[in-house]
Amino acid sequence: MMRVNDQIEIAEWELTESFARASGPGGQNVNKVSTAVELRFEAARSPNLPDPVKTRLRRLAGQRWTKDGAIVIFVQETRSQARNREIARDRLAELILSATVVQKRRRATKPTYGSVKRRLAGKKARGEVKALRGKVTGD
Repeated sequence: MMRVNDQIEIAEWELTESFARASGPGGQNVNKVSTAVELRFEAARSPNLPDPVKTRLRRLAGQRWTKDGAIVIFVQETRSQARNREIARDRLAELILSATVVQKRRRATKPTYGSVKRRLAGKKARGEVKALRGKVTGD
């Protein structure tokens, strides 16, 4: 059981881990040990996620969201398989946690009368400065 917050817990059957050989530094170990982790979370079929959270999660996951509704997280940062598993689970938890936050709706507002006046006065002054930069004619 993976706990995200007080309301959301992810069961082990929803997570699938597969391992591959990681690229990068690792010495002799790099060709022998599968340290890279691919964590797959069946988000669309998860009974523990409310529908609004699933919708936001799909938008936040971007390319990590597959056609069949799973989130795939690939980690190969460290030489340790256990550490990479930990990092992948942490990233998944962060992603789900950020999907639980409801964005505040933006309300369109008008600029105040005074701010409009100040902006136009500033533009007028700047225009006058630029108008004075014309060529000097010698009579």
